[in-house]
This record gives sequence, structure tokens and C-alpha cells, in this order.
Amino acid sequence: MHNTVDGFSYGLVTPLVAYLMACLGGALGLRCTARATLVSRSWRPGWLALGSAAIGSGIWTMHFVAMMGFTIEHTPIRYDWLMTFASLAVAIVMVGVGIFIVGYRGARGTALFTGGTLTGLGIASMHYLGMAGMHLDGQLTYNTLTVAASVVIAMAAATAALWAAGQVRGFLWSVGAALIMGLAVTGMHYTGMAALRVHVTGTAEPSVGGSSAELLAPMLIGPLAFLLLAGVVVLFDPLMVMGRPAVVPVERKPGVPAHSEAPRTVRHPAHHLVRRTRRPLAHRHSRAPQNR
Repeated sequence: MHNTVDGFSYGLVTPLVAYLMACLGGALGLRCTARATLVSRSWRPGWLALGSAAIGSGIWTMHFVAMMGFTIEHTPIRYDWLMTFASLAVAIVMVGVGIFIVGYRGARGTALFTGGTLTGLGIASMHYLGMAGMHLDGQLTYNTLTVAASVVIAMAAATAALWAAGQVRGFLWSVGAALIMGLAVTGMHYTGMAALRVHVTGTAEPSVGGSSAELLAPMLIGPLAFLLLAGVVVLFDPLMVMGRPAVVPVERKPGVPAHSEAPRTVRHPAHHLVRRTRRPLAHRHSRAPQNR
């Protein structure tokens, strides 16, 4: 039996909020990825990990905000908490693998393709694993061609976003990339939802007080709090806004004042020049009596 499936039960509210969540996670993650290229290797893993968690949390939050507007006529929807949070872990880990590849190998060539592919697969895996955690009195099937299109959209969006993060052209550049990434990721979500077919087998009536918004809202508190914390970290780091490193990194020459390097480079060659010009003269005078 086919029941009416509605993905916009709250109108445009859930798609717009979902898009903003995807943009927020993408902006924070891309700035952290760009920031990782401006620091020494000892700090780079921390920034890349923060960027991975921000992108994964933003995409996961986007997905379940959009799912708040998903309803099936006369059929209650339940969510498996373990499977739901497993999809969050998969998103963070797979996105992290792609970001670490680009962070250490550069956003170009094979590294960009590999990182974008893995990040896109992580986004798609999160979506369909999250859908697997949704339980109802029926069966979910998917159109294979539409699912493949959603995966391609996810990989293309991830590759473009990582390429933009590797350019390190400032805050506005990353914001623009995040807006594009949010649009692509949200489009991937609704493309995947368009591939869904629901075959209801039971006749259960909707449970009282069991709307999707009431079920999903408590699960979104943790990721939203993390995105807020990541936003505070970004705002209080000046290099995140300027998008360029300091002129002279201190960690390259610990304990050596920067102003003491210039005099030594000027005096040192002159000192050797005087010594080299004096030694041949001394030897020439010392050998002169012997030659006579």
C-alpha cells in the first residue's frame, strides 16, 4: 500500500534552516582547513580534526533538520538512536579522511580527487545510514539511478569545496564556497529523498506526541552546541579572518630574536672576507726570504 509522502510538511522552513546548517558547518570546516595550511605541522592535525567535525556535524544537522518536515500519511515514524548517531560518526570520520589528505598533500591533482571522493562518499553514507535508522510500518526502497545521481552530486560538491579551501584567499572566499557547498549538499539530500519509495505494510495510526520534530530535536542539541563552540574558536582567531600567516613564524627559530639575524648576515661575510684577504698576504711575506 502506498501512502502519501510529504517532505515539506512545514513548508519552506525546514529546507531553509537545513541549508543554513549545511552552510554553517561548511564555512567553519573550510576555514579550519584553510587555517591548517598556515600553521606548523604540530598544530595542523588539530585544525583539520576540528574542520572535519564541523563539516560532518553541519551536514548531519542539515539532514535531520530537513527530516523534521518528512511525514508519511497515517504512519508513525521512529528513529533508532544508535543508528542515527552512527551516521554522525561515519560522516565525521570519512570527511576527516578526505580533509586530512588535502591538508597534507594539497588541494590539487590526485590528492584533491581522492579527498573529494572520500568526503563525498562520507556525505552520501551519512544520508543513507541515517535513513536506515528510520523505522516505520513498511518498507523503504530506492531508485538506483537517482541514488547514483545524489552520490555524484555529493562528490562534486565536496571536491569543489576542498579545492576552494586550498586556495586560501580570505574569509569571503570561504564563505562563498560554503554557500555553494551548502546548496549542493542540500540538493543532494533532496535528490536522495526523491529516490525514496515507501511501501506501507501496517495500518497503525500515528502515535500521540510522536512528530518528527519532537523526536529529532533532542538529538540535535549536541551537534548544534559543537557548531557554536567551533564558531567561537573561529571568531577569536585573527588568522581565520585574515587568511594569511604571520610574517615570521616564531616556531621556526625558537629563542632567536628576529632582529638579530640581519646584522649577522651582513657582518659574517665581511669578517670572512677580511680574513681570507689577509692570509695570502702573510704567506707571501713569509715565503719571500726563502725564494731569494
